[in-house]
Amino acid sequence: MLPVARAVVDVLSGRTGGPAALATVIGRSGSAPQVVGARLLLREDGVQVGTVGGGAIEEQVLDACRACLRDGSPRVVKAHLVRDLGMCCGGAMEVFVEYLAPEARLVLVGAGHVAQAVAPVAAGVGFRVVVVDDREDLLEHPAFAGAERHARDVDELELAVPDLGERDYVVILTRDHARDERALAHLVRRPHRYLGMIGSVRKVHAIVARVLRREQELGRPRPDLSRVRAPVGIALGGRTPAEIAISIVAELLADRHGGTGAAMNVVPQALARLGAAASTGVEGREGDARDDR
Repeated sequence: MLPVARAVVDVLSGRTGGPAALATVIGRSGSAPQVVGARLLLREDGVQVGTVGGGAIEEQVLDACRACLRDGSPRVVKAHLVRDLGMCCGGAMEVFVEYLAPEARLVLVGAGHVAQAVAPVAAGVGFRVVVVDDREDLLEHPAFAGAERHARDVDELELAVPDLGERDYVVILTRDHARDERALAHLVRRPHRYLGMIGSVRKVHAIVARVLRREQELGRPRPDLSRVRAPVGIALGGRTPAEIAISIVAELLADRHGGTGAAMNVVPQALARLGAAASTGVEGREGDARDDR
């Protein structure tokens, strides 16, 4: 079981770079080849760790693991080993297959007050936090105790995070506009899922214009800005570092889960339905029926 446990940790920490499917024997009867609790892990790259018994049952479980990797949905494999699979064992097995994905990585470029507020909130909702700043004293702040820290300036981002990928979230929070601009100009050319930059509307307009003009002057095609969010965060109205942090992490969560960030309030619709029911007398008739019972 230890190799499977280590493989699970490697997947969740992002060390293997992609998702995996984990199969666990949750039921057995008769002469089944494995005990309850036996596990098999199949990584996205095809690497398998562990076993649920081999033979036809394992091949069926591997098929379920491949399907799980395609759609991200859990499933249960149930099979009588003789009747369903033609195996010589006389028992039956039930195997639960679940999807495992690496923790999303959040790279904070800058370690100032807002980054210090963002880091613990992001870590609390499952982001693996990386902080990059050339000010080593700020990297020692307690807010970054559980984070990966790199003492690098924005011109050294490729050295600080050489493996930036399509699943990564990045937020630019440096101490001045010039650094924000250099960071944005570099990061729009690198893989990312989400790239945010703090600042006023005026600042964002100016920086984006300068970045695009410089790219044009260099004879390069316009970079893809479709995943750039600036000013970063959802419009909650707060201005303190803690309030800004909540706004930023809320937007990260909306992106991760496919949410819109809109309020979920349905009270106006409920009142409208009640008003319609009252005008037609439906509510009264329902009340009479309850009284009759």
